[in-house]
Amino acid sequence: MRPLILVFVLLNFSFVTSSLADESGPVFVDQGSAWDASSRTDFYTRDQGSRLIPFAWLKALKQADGAPFLSDSLARYGYLPGPEDSIGLPVGFHATGPTGAKVVGMTCSACHTRQIKVGERQYRIDGGPALVDFQAFLGDLDKAMARATSDDAAFQTFAASVLQTAKPDSDKVAALRSDVDAWYVRYHTIVDRSLPNPGWGLGRLDAVGMIFNRVTGLGIGPEPSFLIPENIHRADAPVRYPFLWNAPKQDKTQWPGFADNGSDILGLARNVGEVMGVFGDYQPTRKGLIIDFLNNNSANFDGLQKLEDLAKKIGPPKWPWSVDIALAAKGKAIFERSTADGGCQECHGEKAGKVRFPFQQTWATPIQNVGTDTREYDILGWTAKSGVLKGAYIPFATKPLKETDLAFNILSTSVIGTIGEHVVSFATSSSHRTFGKAIEPGAAPSASESVDATRLPSVLQDLPGAFRFPDAAATLETRHRLNMEAESPTPPKGAYESRVLQGIWAAAPYLHNGSVASLAELLKPASQRQQRFAIGPDYDTNNIGIASNQAQTGNVRETTGCDDLNSGNSRCGHEFGTSLPDTDKKALLEYLKTL
Repeated sequence: MRPLILVFVLLNFSFVTSSLADESGPVFVDQGSAWDASSRTDFYTRDQGSRLIPFAWLKALKQADGAPFLSDSLARYGYLPGPEDSIGLPVGFHATGPTGAKVVGMTCSACHTRQIKVGERQYRIDGGPALVDFQAFLGDLDKAMARATSDDAAFQTFAASVLQTAKPDSDKVAALRSDVDAWYVRYHTIVDRSLPNPGWGLGRLDAVGMIFNRVTGLGIGPEPSFLIPENIHRADAPVRYPFLWNAPKQDKTQWPGFADNGSDILGLARNVGEVMGVFGDYQPTRKGLIIDFLNNNSANFDGLQKLEDLAKKIGPPKWPWSVDIALAAKGKAIFERSTADGGCQECHGEKAGKVRFPFQQTWATPIQNVGTDTREYDILGWTAKSGVLKGAYIPFATKPLKETDLAFNILSTSVIGTIGEHVVSFATSSSHRTFGKAIEPGAAPSASESVDATRLPSVLQDLPGAFRFPDAAATLETRHRLNMEAESPTPPKGAYESRVLQGIWAAAPYLHNGSVASLAELLKPASQRQQRFAIGPDYDTNNIGIASNQAQTGNVRETTGCDDLNSGNSRCGHEFGTSLPDTDKKALLEYLKTL
């Protein structure tokens, strides 16, 4: 064979085998030069402080058919194989701790990694809203442990697997049973009392409701269980996972926009609350009038800061398919029109927002009511017993908690107290310095300790803004019962954040509650939008969103119309651009691919 022909054959063989190798895994969509493989691996596995279940227990549990619970690395719930797949854990799940005593927890990538399918190819979008069924996972884990503890024989089998011996010592079995029972009474209580029927479905959960339930129901009750079961409400206001790119730049966050955002300390507040919601340990103690928020608190501050730094590196995903440049240019002109003329720029364009400490410029995040589902606001009006935190307050940052208070206020005190105590301890090189205080019943904090953020250390002065309760979220009855003071006017019930639309093509389904399958559907009047649609990873590049035909059957989203706006599933609202001619809609959709 001639040398030139041989070189050609070898090069062609190399190209073919490389292509075949690429076919075995997902295409990682271009998300900027700062987002590389090492950053991705770190994002998938970084410990943030979640402590769900001991790894040995999880490995020993069985599915209903007898297969190991981890047999498919949780792919049946939509979770994706990742760097720790060799030990059975998918993207966003990690095992932390010494060998033989590792604990499984979740990190933000479990809920913020998207994979879609076009033709025969899979495309991975890091920071995108995951298409996972978190409720099914939580419920099945509860059932698996119920089976393992249903009788002595079942537990003996479970114990043999955990203790890695066919005939475990009876004392060790008894000790294990005590530990399992203590864990299970807490886990079953929150699962049984929180999960709604029908469930959240793929790509959604009631995040705020579950955080409220976790903090008020599992963390602040009397020892040894720390439970206050009556604080746990049915979490029936599902929302879709938001995308993470540009999230640190917003001046507001959380769908109702109740949280100031845009600085490291505000990012930490956002993420500490999230850790508490995914089963981070949180059991504050009280000695007299002193509150210790860091007692048995697993928030990993170093991990949380690194994850926030990683989120800053995740760029908006670039559309990986062809674009009609001329048509997109026409769409850009439509996008930049006024809202009255069907444009998007006023609400979704990149505009300067607040300046956060230290001199960080944010993007404006308008909070507006555009007629969409209002259920999320019912969650914000939940009340709960304050337990061990009765009377607790953070000097200069929060007001004393009443015996029964808003769950929102209990979470605010918990998060701000946790961060403040950590920062003060770190700044003073002290391993233990309490930050929170409490008052005697009927008393009030001294004038020198009233809410006045300017008296906090500079690094903490933005922190009280991490929780600004929307006035519209509490009914008059609730406000009267809690003796809440009148506050400045805030957006009405049903007002949600409007984000810059970079990478919006990768965030279907749409609206805050995931009730609209595609951007093409969103440009239709609510009365013409799909009442029900299959949901899954198959992607429609023409309509930009969830494809109407899904290879994975059984996942269907049922929505309601404008006559049931508080269902949690209403497809109503956001009728901007719905009266545009079809040619203009097509052009606008083409432009949205380029953002």
